[in-house]
Amino acid sequence: MGKGTKYASKTPDENGYIHYSEEEDQIWSELYARQMNILPDRACSAYLENLERLELSRDRVPQLNDISAVLREQTGWEVAPVPALIPFTEFFELLAARRFPAATFIRSREQMEYLQEPDVFHEIFGHTPLLLDKGFAAFSHAYGRAGAAARKEDHAMLARLYWFTVEFGLIQRPGRPLRAYGAGLCSSIGEVQYALDSDVPVRKRFDPLEALRTPYRIDIYQPIYFVIESSDELYRLAQMDLLGMIDEARKLGMHPPAFPPKEKAAS
Repeated sequence: MGKGTKYASKTPDENGYIHYSEEEDQIWSELYARQMNILPDRACSAYLENLERLELSRDRVPQLNDISAVLREQTGWEVAPVPALIPFTEFFELLAARRFPAATFIRSREQMEYLQEPDVFHEIFGHTPLLLDKGFAAFSHAYGRAGAAARKEDHAMLARLYWFTVEFGLIQRPGRPLRAYGAGLCSSIGEVQYALDSDVPVRKRFDPLEALRTPYRIDIYQPIYFVIESSDELYRLAQMDLLGMIDEARKLGMHPPAFPPKEKAAS
């Protein structure tokens, strides 16, 4: 759902197998190892438990067919290989069909610390564990259905809701430490520490209308994170009228950005 990328996704062969190089497998292995060094004390229990259930390979890029087999059995989801960037409409339609779109390229070694585009590590390591969770999976499905029925002018608003939950959401159960569940956090060594440990960002109790009214930028650490108490909140949200919420958020008006404007590239 971005505007441009230097990467190209890999095409599965006739058996659905994607061929990765030794260097690409090594990059996956290094990314996996360093995240697992910090996530046990930062990711939520649902993420960690379901990551274990997926039994992802630690030393090579996993095959989407293997992940889909586990997801289908547990929650009816599967993973669909897509180009690096796809239009909103296609993204929504895939989620509505319980097919999670995953780009199949992996970042270069020069971009190990930060990558604006979602690569296979972000998609698989970050997203798929929570598709085994009832609440998160139901919300993703309902979100896709709402997006598929939405007007084009509503797409950007819906993107905010996804951004502040599925991508960069935090969770804090009563009496327990703050933890990450968003895929953008669980797959990022820098931002997951920033989101949980830094005193710079604002952490707000999750409210869907507030999330819909809050702008974001994709190329910086977030100045605002929203906190849920359990995935039950997202499960309940999945039963609500998301498109009606967009209309209500528009009536209330948008919040001013909590970040500076993006600097224009020199001409």
